[in-house]
Amino acid sequence: MSAKVFINGKFYAPNEAMVSVFDHGLLYGDGVFEGLRIYNGKIFRLEQHIRRLYDSAKAICLKIPMTLAEMTEACLETLKQSEFTDGYIRLVVTRGAGTLGLGPERTENPQVIIIVDKIKLYPQEFYDNGLAIITAATIRNHPAALSPRIKSLNYLNNIMAKIEASNAGCLEALMLNHKGEVSECTADNIFIVRDGNLLTPPTDAGILEGVTRDVVLELAREAGIPTFEKTLTRHDIYVADECFMTGTAAEVIGVVKVDDREIGDGKPGPITRKLKALFVEHTMG
Repeated sequence: MSAKVFINGKFYAPNEAMVSVFDHGLLYGDGVFEGLRIYNGKIFRLEQHIRRLYDSAKAICLKIPMTLAEMTEACLETLKQSEFTDGYIRLVVTRGAGTLGLGPERTENPQVIIIVDKIKLYPQEFYDNGLAIITAATIRNHPAALSPRIKSLNYLNNIMAKIEASNAGCLEALMLNHKGEVSECTADNIFIVRDGNLLTPPTDAGILEGVTRDVVLELAREAGIPTFEKTLTRHDIYVADECFMTGTAAEVIGVVKVDDREIGDGKPGPITRKLKALFVEHTMG
């Protein structure tokens, strides 16, 4: 069992996988990506991730040189080559190599890269006891500049907020949109629980439409938990009974302190724990 990298139809060991230094994905962050989980030898929600990849690519006028069916088969074959039963897949499509300059017409041969490896976003103690996070001064990109629904290779906005979190001694940061409303965290969607209701920002708050977010919403509704997509402010977060984040890499993890305000009783709450357990059960199915 070892990490494998697929590049345009060929398989490489990680130390042998290379793309050109003139690739516009490297030079300008010009490309799109997806992160996918492997559970029990199966790729979780593969269809949804690939559809979102192609939607992102279409939005930035990037033509992926493979059909959806071919991309699906490439992901499955890369997993087979790696022999991983649990792990993570990073699926990347770059604009391709070309001459210096921003213009997409300067490029050719988009690069399709599939990496299969392990990932552990947070230490286990934080899944058990919850995270403390801060609100970043860096806001999410204005949706009129770059749609947050595009999962592009340009993550500098998120990275700057992540640096703020690190400088404050935290592992994650809450990000607001241009209107001062709660959007999402640097790499995760956010939920709160108030009076038994599950609340999360709507897509027009400037969030990525998370695949894990959608799964948790489905599980909550099936469990009879009243669920609402609702505009939230920092005040709503501070006075919440519970708070948690979701993401492909993070899965489901409780948040117990935000900007030095303790959330609830300072421990992952009952609905957080229930949804986390339901999510684990769902991924094992």
